[in-house]
Amino acid sequence: PVAWEAPEDRGLVDPFGPDDRLARARAIDLGRHEGPEDMSRGIDGQFYATVEDGFVLRIDANGSVHEFAEVGGRPLGIETAADGSLLIANAYLGLQRVSTDGSVETLLAAVDDRPLVYADDLAIAHDGTVYFSEASTRHGPESSGGSYEASLLDIMEHGGHGRVIAYDPASGEAEVIIDGLQFANGIAISDDQRYLLVAETGAYRILKHWLQGPAAGTTEVVLDNLPGFPDNINNGLNGRFWIGLVAPRIASLDTLSARPFLRKIVQRLPAATRPRALPSSHVIAITGDGQVLMNLQDPAATFASLTGVLETRDALYLTSLFGKQLGVLMKEDLR
Repeated sequence: PVAWEAPEDRGLVDPFGPDDRLARARAIDLGRHEGPEDMSRGIDGQFYATVEDGFVLRIDANGSVHEFAEVGGRPLGIETAADGSLLIANAYLGLQRVSTDGSVETLLAAVDDRPLVYADDLAIAHDGTVYFSEASTRHGPESSGGSYEASLLDIMEHGGHGRVIAYDPASGEAEVIIDGLQFANGIAISDDQRYLLVAETGAYRILKHWLQGPAAGTTEVVLDNLPGFPDNINNGLNGRFWIGLVAPRIASLDTLSARPFLRKIVQRLPAATRPRALPSSHVIAITGDGQVLMNLQDPAATFASLTGVLETRDALYLTSLFGKQLGVLMKEDLR
């Protein structure tokens, strides 16, 4: 474990003050499937979600759920490519493509001859470049008992094992463009293709990495000291970005931030006694400069551990780390 100074947790204060509008969301039952971690809308107008048992589900407009493809591992981030295929960041298997007929292939399983340990989320540029996050190069779900368990271990260590990779499907080349991140998580590209936003979960902040312009290649913080752990970042309408705060800050974890020896001891205690994520329902929308546009919560955490939002003209689809339901909040209920 590495010593660091966690910023003071201000809690749910402006612009993250208490709110209850997510309590109006309804549920889509996923049957036996659990953990709809991310979603994308296909070129066919249907919705596709990644779930814990290694499937990609297709969710029709009427809410019916179908098993579209079995990709194995733990699929996390999902995006629709220009040709209609689905690209997936699979925590166990790397970067995958699912064709429109449901066939699956692995695009990238290693970078610089090192196997990918924990592929997490991705964004697709207009030129086809795939930007994806590797949450940790040290603590992977396969060796840690699952993606959630690996995230707890990496965040507890705070060793800066996360990175962002640019992959060119045409050439097959991959390049690390950001390194040393504290659990690199959600990633999205701006509509004008000038920058990426990246969630640095273990540091409670959102980064902007410039792809074009005079600052190209540099990274800056646009939103710091969040009241929870940021997870996915998804493009919304009108240039906004949606972020799921998968869990609130953990006071004991912040207290131990500057005490690596104590964290080492805590990590050796029974799992039930270690810091763990608490149930909550919290998502925000921001501009590319970090201005908070919307702050939506459900104090009862009906849909808990929200990872992000897929926005359509009429609704917000709420993805989550756990549970067998997908939340849907109609925009008319936000008024």
